[in-house]
Amino acid sequence: MYAYIRKALFLLDAEVSHEFSLDMLGAAGRLKLLGLFACDIPDHPVEVMGLRFPNPVGLAAGLDKNGDYFNALGQLGFGFVEIGTVTPRPQPGNLQPRLFRIPEREAIINRMGFNNKGVDHLVAQVEKRNYPGILGINIGKNATTPVEQAVDDYLIGMQKVYAHADYITVNVSSPNTPGLRTLQFGDSLNQLLASLKAEQLRLQALHQRYVPVAVKIAPDMDDNAIVEVARALRNEGMDGVIATNTTIGREGVEGLPNSEEGGGLSGLPVRDKSTRVIQALHAELGTSLPIIGVGGIFDGESAAEKIRAGASLVQVYSGFIYRGPSIVKDIAETLALLPR
Repeated sequence: MYAYIRKALFLLDAEVSHEFSLDMLGAAGRLKLLGLFACDIPDHPVEVMGLRFPNPVGLAAGLDKNGDYFNALGQLGFGFVEIGTVTPRPQPGNLQPRLFRIPEREAIINRMGFNNKGVDHLVAQVEKRNYPGILGINIGKNATTPVEQAVDDYLIGMQKVYAHADYITVNVSSPNTPGLRTLQFGDSLNQLLASLKAEQLRLQALHQRYVPVAVKIAPDMDDNAIVEVARALRNEGMDGVIATNTTIGREGVEGLPNSEEGGGLSGLPVRDKSTRVIQALHAELGTSLPIIGVGGIFDGESAAEKIRAGASLVQVYSGFIYRGPSIVKDIAETLALLPR
C-alpha cells in the first residue's frame, strides 16, 4: 500500500509532501486509523543510557521538529521517537525551496535550518503525551545567536525540556546553521560539554530525576577527529553519542538531479560513512558510552550492520520516507535475532 501512497506523495514538492504527510498521519492517529499501517513489532527491550527501550528502532530527529505528531508516529511501532531540533526562540529556517529528493539513490538533501516554533511550543505539545515509548528531545541554537554564545541557547533548551524528555540530544552537527559544526572540536566542544554536564546535574537535583544527554555528531570527520570527540564525550560525562547527522559530501549522487543543492545529504549514500564513524567511536569508547546509529538504514541488514559496528540502538529517517512504516517491523525482527 505504501508504494502507491509514496508515488502520489512524490508528485508533490518535497516540503509540501512532508507537511501533508504529517498532517494526514496526525489525523489518522486521532481517528485511531493507524492500525491500518502499523505492524506487530517483536518484543525486544534494550537497556541503554539507563532507559528501557521497548525495541531498538527509533525515529531520528528532523521529521517532527515541533512535537506536533510524535504520539501518532509512536503508534507505528517505534521503540523511541526523537523530536526537534528545537531552538529557544521560534525561527523560520532557511529560504524555500530547502528540501530535495534524489530518488535514484533513495537520498534526501535538506537545508531546513532548524525551522521550528520554539521550545515553548514543543513543551506544550509534549505535555499532551500519550506515547508510551521513549521520547528524546533534540536541542540546538538559534541562527541569530553568535556561535561564541551558543552554550546559552543549549542551556535554555535543556532547562525547558528537562522535565519532559526521557533523554536529551545536543545537536552540534547540522550543516545548515552557520558555525554550528565548529562546536564539535577542541576547546569549544570541551567547554560546551562541561557547561551542559553541570546544568544536567543541577537539574537532576532540582527535579529528582536523571535525564541522559547524548551528543549528535557529523559523519565528515577523519579518524583523529573522531577519537578526540570520543574522548571529550567520555571525559565530560556524556551519556551517549548519536552517529551520524547528514553529510556535506556528495559521494554516490554525483551528476544526479538535485545533487548540487546545498545542505546535508541523508539516505543510502551516507550508509558507509555513518558505519565508519560508529566503528571508530566504538574502537575508542568500547562499552563506556553507548552509540545510537543512524544513516543509510533502509532494511534489517543495514540496521544490523550498525549494531555489529558497535551501536546499541538505531534510528531511521530517509529510510522511513522511502520504505514506509513496514521498515520498523523489518528492522525490529532482524535485530531481535542478533546475539545479545
